[in-house]
Amino acid sequence: MNTNLLWLIPTLPFAGFLLNGTLGRRLPRAAVTAIALLFTVLPALIVAQLWMYMKSASAPLSLSVASKPWIAVTGFQVNFAFTVDHLTLIILAVVTGVGFLIHIYSAGYMAHEEGYWRFFAYLNLFMFFMLVLVLSSSFLLLFVGWEGVGLASYLLIGFYFKRDSAANAGKKAFVVNRIGDFGFLLAMFLIIQHFGSLNFTDVFAKISATPMTGGFLTAIALLLVVGATGKSAQIPLYIWLPDAMEGPTPVSALIHAATMVTAGIYMVARCHTLFDRSPYALGVVAIIGAATALMPATIGMVQHDIKRVLAYSTVSQLGYMFMACGVGAYGAGIFHLMTHAFFKALLFLSAGSVIHALSGEQDMRVMGGLRKRIPITFWCMTMGVFAIAGIPPFAGFFSKDEILYQTYLWDNPLSKLLWAVGLFTAFLTSFYMFRLWFKTFFGAPRFEEHGPTHAPDLHAAHGAAVHASKSSTLTLEAEHDSGQAAHAHGVHESPLVMTLPLMILAVLSIIGGWVGVPLAFGGHNEFEHFLGPVFNPTEHVAEHVVTRSAEPVLAAMSVLTAALGFFVAYFFYYKKPGTGAALAKKFAPVYSLLDHKYWVDEIYGLVIVAPLLMVSRFVLGGLVEAGLVQGTGATLAGTTRGAGSLVRRMQSGNIRSYAGWLALGAAAVIAVVLFAHY
Repeated sequence: MNTNLLWLIPTLPFAGFLLNGTLGRRLPRAAVTAIALLFTVLPALIVAQLWMYMKSASAPLSLSVASKPWIAVTGFQVNFAFTVDHLTLIILAVVTGVGFLIHIYSAGYMAHEEGYWRFFAYLNLFMFFMLVLVLSSSFLLLFVGWEGVGLASYLLIGFYFKRDSAANAGKKAFVVNRIGDFGFLLAMFLIIQHFGSLNFTDVFAKISATPMTGGFLTAIALLLVVGATGKSAQIPLYIWLPDAMEGPTPVSALIHAATMVTAGIYMVARCHTLFDRSPYALGVVAIIGAATALMPATIGMVQHDIKRVLAYSTVSQLGYMFMACGVGAYGAGIFHLMTHAFFKALLFLSAGSVIHALSGEQDMRVMGGLRKRIPITFWCMTMGVFAIAGIPPFAGFFSKDEILYQTYLWDNPLSKLLWAVGLFTAFLTSFYMFRLWFKTFFGAPRFEEHGPTHAPDLHAAHGAAVHASKSSTLTLEAEHDSGQAAHAHGVHESPLVMTLPLMILAVLSIIGGWVGVPLAFGGHNEFEHFLGPVFNPTEHVAEHVVTRSAEPVLAAMSVLTAALGFFVAYFFYYKKPGTGAALAKKFAPVYSLLDHKYWVDEIYGLVIVAPLLMVSRFVLGGLVEAGLVQGTGATLAGTTRGAGSLVRRMQSGNIRSYAGWLALGAAAVIAVVLFAHY
């Protein structure tokens, strides 16, 4: 196979960005759409060709292509090079495949939005940077893509830049990610110091050649974890992702479900050779992952905005992936990354279809009764809900079960505790997702009819009024859950350009996990075998074969947990819909704690943001800027003005004055000549 095709995978989306970014304003929308889709589907086709080639028995384990030296100094060189192995291939397939479906969906969802050309230019730019990140063969090039997706994320989240909430969300995402990126930079500096290279092959070979564990390897690993917590929204840097729902719904599906937020997971898996030499760092990753899985899941139980429920669900599922990497089950983490891309993109796009049908309404308290009004969206979203809840044989069951199983087997005193946290989180996930399902599609309609709108991500007037009355949350929930609202007559299904991607993703959400059916269930776990050359899972094989008999029992517990979540949600939000509101009133302090998201944003604002603002305004602004910067400028300006005033006096226009100055200058020259030798 011609390895030069690797250059085309990221270059084609970049070409689409350049065309739409420079000419899109003057092109018809059909041309903008054609450019965006063409330069997205072509990389997907190249990846499909790569997949068929890499699956053949005679194919090499990796393909590489490199430019001339990118950075070359004495003893240090980095090439602008791309490498594809089995891990890269899976992420490429997710990014290009799911990304292309989201582009198709966007053509319908954003059809009447202002800045249509700008939106697709940003989407293609994001695809370019994400593909650079995945294809990179060095830490430095990975960092270029890492920063690039941060930039594209900022642009897409703040697409509705005239709204303060969207502009602030974009800035929040950008700033929080810079904190994690600082840790990534420090890790690269340590890698250069100790290994003299940033190329993955060189660094990992040197690590494998040394028996050393811990030490500076732990320091590098922990700094990389800091970077991963920012990009993959882990505690304590997860706070940007829920606010990122201010962007258009396709942005939520592309960036915050299928691609960008998985960059940290991919980076940890790519650096598994390093993390395997630091049990302490792996333990930190596992604990952070478990905490991130649990905490956002509890918040998601009480959210009313349909997109925010999915946002906190995304954070929780990313915690599962992080925990899998922490227990050394990198393959299970990547498996869940892939299945999550299918069903979470489906859920976000289905939520967008619901919002589109309700003229921009996002509050689930004013939904209900949509099952027969938008049947395609209902059935597609049902597939996504069952998949994320872990109901067999949907995709999420197999990947989540593998993570819980590998966590249970982890050779660490914390293994059973983390497994219990993961199992309880599975119950919470099932509960809040079926809560969303019942409140959105079942019961009596609780919405009022709105006229057609062409801004699906802008709240309708009624929805805005509901959100504005945040202080009466419990009262509103009781009123809306009672079903006393006007029935709508104009809600309609989304067009085919939006529902077709939903149907494809629904199929993938059903069968996507079948490539990883474990031996205990009669499968061959093809996914793990495919990643074998990357992670080399040859250790503890005998132990796993012996303990596989426990997997059906653990899987049964997981399924029962998911079923329990379904029945609790069924009772509270379908059988007796007023029970949830009554329970919220009874446990008002706990409900308030979850509803306010543990006041994390407020705590960060008080402990971190306020002191930094004070320092920047009074110390940096007062002393440095006003004193040093402005003072230096004022001094130089005054000196210039003074010197100019003196020179101006010499240019008086008086001939006798000029003669005097000439005589004085001549006398000075003669004096220097006569007396210089003394």
